[in-house]
This record gives sequence, structure tokens and C-alpha cells, in this order.
Amino acid sequence: MASDEATPAVSAPPPPPPPIKPSPNEPVKDAKPESPGTPRPPPEAVSEADPVPASDSKPINLEIFDQILELDEEGTHDFSKEMVVAYFSQAGTTFKDMDDALAEKKLPKLSELGHFLKGSSAALGISKVQAACEKMQHYGELRDEEAGKDLSPKNALEKIEALLVEVKAEYAQAETWLKKWYKDHNESFDEP
Repeated sequence: MASDEATPAVSAPPPPPPPIKPSPNEPVKDAKPESPGTPRPPPEAVSEADPVPASDSKPINLEIFDQILELDEEGTHDFSKEMVVAYFSQAGTTFKDMDDALAEKKLPKLSELGHFLKGSSAALGISKVQAACEKMQHYGELRDEEAGKDLSPKNALEKIEALLVEVKAEYAQAETWLKKWYKDHNESFDEP
């Protein structure tokens, strides 16, 4: 009979794990249940299998940004803010270098700069800038990966020229969003 008494305790599902430190003004991401026997109703109508819709509506991938915020010490956002400030500085310099390389028609340099800013953007979850920079990287290598074809230097430069306008606009949206997030969390940026 002792085994019958142990059965209910074994079959009782464990409590759900506590949520990962969410941002106070952002919705809590759906967490997948620990076991199939303990389904949790989703707090919102966001698909837990595909985080991409969140990045389509915001210039920042919140999953990645939340991971950066987890690196902050309790009660402060100093570390993450330093990363963001460094990114802003890098992006400003990189956009100037991209403008110069485009004016000089230096496709390998444009590819290199696209690759550089793609990585920096990915690290912070600035996914739209990341995607545009990846295109620039390929265009600089005379390749259109979406179309699956090679490009002439003239065509690559035309695509990069249009893409540079797009990536700067995506960056401006991300910069505005990030500054607002920090302001909302009592971490204002000093404007020049």
C-alpha cells in the first residue's frame, strides 16, 4: 500500500517555474511548460513558437534585449545602457564610413561595414538593422541572396544606396525606442 500513497505525490505536476526577470513595461514572454502535463494558458495572444512577430512590431527583439538586461546589477541598468551608448557611437561612425565607401564605390568596404554593424545590431536585438546590414554585406560581395543571383557592381551599388536609406531609418526607430525605454526606467540619455 505504501506505493499507492506515493503515486499521487509523483503524479502531481510541479509548480511552473518563476518567470525570467521581465522588463516592467513590457509584456511577459510566454514560457513553455516544463512538462506536457502542466499546460499554462498564454497571458496574451502571442505565439510562443515564433518570436518574430514581436520584432516586426517593434524595432527591438525583446527576447534578446531582455537577455542583455539580465546582465545588469539589481536595481540599475548601467551595464546595458553602456552597451547601448557604445552601439549608438559605433553606428554613427559606421554610417559615416558607409556613406564614404558608397561615394567611393568601394563594395568590399561596404560589405565589411555591413558585416560589422550586423553583428553589433544582433548583440542588442536590433533585428531590422541586423537584417538590412546582412543584405548590404551580401550586396557588397555582388550577391543578392534573396533572389539567389549574382549582381553587377553597378546594380549592387544601386541596391546599397537604397538600402542605406532604409537601414538609417530602421536605426533611428531603434534608437528612439531604446532611449524611451531607458527614460521610462529612469535612465535618461544626455543629449548633446
